[in-house]
Amino acid sequence: MKALILAAGLGERMRPLTDRTPKPLLEAGGKPLIAWHLEKLAARGVREVVVNTSWLADQFPQALGDGARWGLRLHFSYEGATPLETGGGMHHALALLRDGAGPDATFIAVNGDVWTDYDFTALPDEPVGDAHLVMVDNPPQHPGGDFSLGDGGWLSADGEPRLTFAGIGLYRPSLLDDWEQVIGAAEGVDQQPPRFKLAPLLRAAMARGRVSGEHHRGRWTDVGTPRRLAELDGQLRASPGRL
Repeated sequence: MKALILAAGLGERMRPLTDRTPKPLLEAGGKPLIAWHLEKLAARGVREVVVNTSWLADQFPQALGDGARWGLRLHFSYEGATPLETGGGMHHALALLRDGAGPDATFIAVNGDVWTDYDFTALPDEPVGDAHLVMVDNPPQHPGGDFSLGDGGWLSADGEPRLTFAGIGLYRPSLLDDWEQVIGAAEGVDQQPPRFKLAPLLRAAMARGRVSGEHHRGRWTDVGTPRRLAELDGQLRASPGRL
């Protein structure tokens, strides 16, 4: 199985820290945020990881090399000066994710700017439907949540109570098959490569009963501001060796 780390964001909320360093390469607990993911993916048995890049893209291969230190092989999917959003970035990386794995091979995708103690080995080998998402309790900065997790383990765009998408999921490429019909005439879809969000595709798949989920009750943070990064760094340094 391969994995995709979404690392192409501009990091605007993290400035000035991201003026010279892309957000996933900012350190917490003595190592870059993205390195925590690489370690967990390697432990899951992933051997090839695609990292999509845009802002300060040249720093990723300089900092991470070829991935050999984690027992991984890294590929970089450059999106240009303007990131392609989550859906466009995933679509753009599909060729690398499918290469050698087959056109229908499932893959893990994780946001490069989150931190969690979630064990990636807990992910199923394949989603029951088109996607399987990890959900967490709603953080203070996102009290309304994203989706509702039903008793049967299926996610819905409506309903209560609501949880927040952790930015960790298992996907089938088929989720993107009808992206043009689902997205419609949104800004960016006519450019090459196209730019669009993933959320509308997930909501459409949920309406068909094709997205399952699980509730992770452990630690998770969206490292979206310098303050949250500093808090996470302090917590990790205060408890070394526990993760």
